Amino acid sequence: MLCALKPHPNTPCRAIRAIDVEIALAKSGQLALVYRATGSIADARLLPLGEPERADDLWRHTCFEVFIKALGKDPYSEFNFSPSRRWAAYVFDDTRRGMRNLELVAPSIAVEVRAEALILAVTLDLGRTGPLKLAVSAVIEEMDGQLSYWALTHPGERPDFHDPDGFVLDLPAPEQT
Repeated sequence: MLCALKPHPNTPCRAIRAIDVEIALAKSGQLALVYRATGSIADARLLPLGEPERADDLWRHTCFEVFIKALGKDPYSEFNFSPSRRWAAYVFDDTRRGMRNLELVAPSIAVEVRAEALILAVTLDLGRTGPLKLAVSAVIEEMDGQLSYWALTHPGERPDFHDPDGFVLDLPAPEQT
């Protein structure tokens, strides 16, 4: 499934003109996400590439995110992936409440930087296969420090990736054969 993110109207971006995300859920419970940002990548601030490791506050810089909840349930998980290959995973009991680290196998993160494209591919072991509701998003930091907030939809006047109305993507369980 291919989806397009759009910037929040209050946070335009000069460096990036489009962000697409390809999403696939395997029967094994592995979620594959391939984010592709196109534009003038040299004008986006990217943290240096390093070893994959858990880190907090990734949203303060360029990062790609997915929020996941089981259909009809209130608890949800938040995953952040930086082009530096750092990552974060949290679980919430309800909207912005009860946040704690989510213990999981570290995701696989591959990064490719080109003049006009930044591609970040993630494989995440969810241990379940759905059906799921997703909110997919990204934060782009430009070289001057300005942040733009991208999502499938922006339900409010301010960017808020935790807004329950942002969980607009239905991801059915893969067919069992």
